[in-house]
Amino acid sequence: MPQMWVYAFTQNHICGKLLTMIISFINQKGGVGKTTIAINIAASLAQQGYKTLLIDADKQGSSSTWASLREETPFQVINLARENMAKDAISISAEYDFTLIDAPPHAEAISRSCIIASDLVVMPIEPSGLSTWASDVTVQQVEQAREYKETLKCGFVVSRKIGKTVIGRQVREMVENTGIRVFNADIENRVAFAESITMGQTIYEWNVDKKATEEIETLTAELINYGKEELSKRT
Repeated sequence: MPQMWVYAFTQNHICGKLLTMIISFINQKGGVGKTTIAINIAASLAQQGYKTLLIDADKQGSSSTWASLREETPFQVINLARENMAKDAISISAEYDFTLIDAPPHAEAISRSCIIASDLVVMPIEPSGLSTWASDVTVQQVEQAREYKETLKCGFVVSRKIGKTVIGRQVREMVENTGIRVFNADIENRVAFAESITMGQTIYEWNVDKKATEEIETLTAELINYGKEELSKRT
């Protein structure tokens, strides 16, 4: 068993907290809304009182750039954009209730390290075949990781959905056939998401689109419930 896999398998959840969870947002295709979702889920968790860390594992540094636009952030943001980031990510996460990882596109080695560190891999997909095809690489990496870490879970979230369109409905059908969980929450392609990120704010601070906030809160609730379900299985 490779040394990094062993570390990931034995070290996650050693801190004994009520809930400690590492969630990575990964798709090999760029532009599917990973950073937007990661930042706003982190904000939602922090708003609910969870001590939250966001790890920017993308060398483009979008999450780090967003944080640099602010005097302070509602959650901690650090940069670990390197291939061997898993061990450090797991160690640092012991101090937090939730650690979110904004993973890079087109970087299989770093993405693999993000997966190794994770309890849950969330794959945002937009309404096009391109992002669902690109997610195949991530699915394969998850399956490889499960050989050493059976508790590793993954799921799809529909992102940048164009409301009330056929293709918006079809993308869910495309991935449901894979047998992988599809979260109920859809994140629609809303101007408010782009505006808030560009201005260094969260969707809560921008506060111009209640439906956008509701979508983030629905997805956050699903992730929290998932964490509690998994914790109950392990204890």
